[in-house]
Amino acid sequence: MKINSLYKLPVVVAVCAAALLGTSCTDEWNDHYEVASATEGISSASLWSALSEQSNLSNFVSVVKACGFDEQLGGSQTFTVFAPTNDVFSSTEAQELIAEYQAQKSAGVKDDDNTVIKQFIKNHISLYKHPISSLTNDSITMMNGKYQMLTSSAIGESPLITTNGAFSNGLLNTIGQQIEYFPNVFEYLGINENLDSVYNFINSYSVYEFNPSKSVAGGIVDGQIIYLDSVSTLKNALMSSLSWAKINDEDSTYWMLAPTNDQWNALVAEREQYFNYDNTVNKRDSLQWAGTRYSIINGTAFSRTVNPDVSFQDSAQSTNALSYSVRTLLGINNPYGIFYKPFQAGGIFANNEDVECSNGHVRIPAEWPIKPTDTFLREIITEAEYLQNQDTIINAQDPLTTVSVPSGNPFYDKISGNQYVEVVPTNTSVNPTVTFNISDVLSNVGYDVYIVFAPALAGDTLASAEDRLPNYVRAFIGCNDQTGKLVSERVGTTFSPEPDKVDTVLIAENYKFPTCSYGLAEPQASIQLRSVVSSRQTTTYSRTLRLDCFILKPHQEEATEAKRKQSK
Repeated sequence: MKINSLYKLPVVVAVCAAALLGTSCTDEWNDHYEVASATEGISSASLWSALSEQSNLSNFVSVVKACGFDEQLGGSQTFTVFAPTNDVFSSTEAQELIAEYQAQKSAGVKDDDNTVIKQFIKNHISLYKHPISSLTNDSITMMNGKYQMLTSSAIGESPLITTNGAFSNGLLNTIGQQIEYFPNVFEYLGINENLDSVYNFINSYSVYEFNPSKSVAGGIVDGQIIYLDSVSTLKNALMSSLSWAKINDEDSTYWMLAPTNDQWNALVAEREQYFNYDNTVNKRDSLQWAGTRYSIINGTAFSRTVNPDVSFQDSAQSTNALSYSVRTLLGINNPYGIFYKPFQAGGIFANNEDVECSNGHVRIPAEWPIKPTDTFLREIITEAEYLQNQDTIINAQDPLTTVSVPSGNPFYDKISGNQYVEVVPTNTSVNPTVTFNISDVLSNVGYDVYIVFAPALAGDTLASAEDRLPNYVRAFIGCNDQTGKLVSERVGTTFSPEPDKVDTVLIAENYKFPTCSYGLAEPQASIQLRSVVSSRQTTTYSRTLRLDCFILKPHQEEATEAKRKQSK
């Protein structure tokens, strides 16, 4: 701790100065020793005894006792207490806090979560001794995890009245103003009644876990450590995951875009249909509940470490955003979770209420600015060459042949991942049928479904005329219905992609899957291709299919209308 150096440094400097200059210690160094002299006469009484005996602290004492914290202050663990006097903390305020504590306790709220203990008592007490001198200027951690600046004259904004009262288990200071409780981003969501919907969802993943490193061991009995004081630490699976943000971390800085309760309820009602799992999916209701709500907070948290001031004005990268390298690897063009010009008109931070917190800011928008296609409703790209995507193969060589596009080929970098598969018939008289799994589709939301065909020239620039014949195929889309039964339907008409180009064929526009497979290990949607070349067409069409990938793009009416206008 920083305080240890305060004792060592004066001794070293004083010896060196005496040897070199032959002078006495300066007044500045004497100021350091004031700390030692102030704590020389350590009383054998506990902090609790000392507090109880001071009449001008009776209101603070009454709250501490009512909340059962007197036992800790009377024990062997070491504390530094900053007690507000009765002049700044009235008996009425004390009784209100006691009533609030008892109401929460009756409602089953644990002491770790009780706001009176967390926001008042632990906000005025710090673990360990923090003696004060005229040179004190340090940040200390209160018992609730909050940081406060401690100087020779104040803690935070609260002036010190008396200091360094030394007792058997710590130091007692009195202050002329209650220490303001400054909530972090997560805590503020719970304090603001208009934001408790998003808070309740995030907090549903919270648990308190015993933290032995912060607890006080009292000895070993029957081989087990007995703790005089057991400290629990808040753990939240959602905030601890790599895909979101630790908005309760006092050592980090975050901005969060928080929906009001009205906005939250409207978004839940709108999005529940997107997460409609079929009836055979284990815990389907829980998946729908969680998926719907996580879709709302997806893309709402922003680490200021990743977003320094200059770049933040140009673009805001959420904690859900994929890095450029990952997007390139996956062939994703849309910068999901990255928002450009966030402070300008129409930006996500424009027209927000701004609330400063201990570890960042909460931004409350007048209207919810994040669209589904900005974050969770994403373009789905299914690579044909990936074995896990290949399902049923009929009348074709199995496994399918993966072909790599050479770097000098004219089609290099024009085919996703520079690989595609060849679906080769088992003999010249049969038409192959292949089915590919499509993962992570959302239900009841429109997709424009494309198949990307590769030309024979991509694998061999000397491909024969026979190999370069076009295909003649039909497409079917399959998906589980509500009962879990796979239902397949033909989409579009029989089509023939252009043979000497990378041809992206739209097979279905604004197609809506009845059930969701988002996040499931087993895909429940599929695309099937059937070659339908008759024996009389073999000189016109090829039965060998060359498939790059399948693309499902969220349907946008505006984009479709623009295409129609251009085609006129």
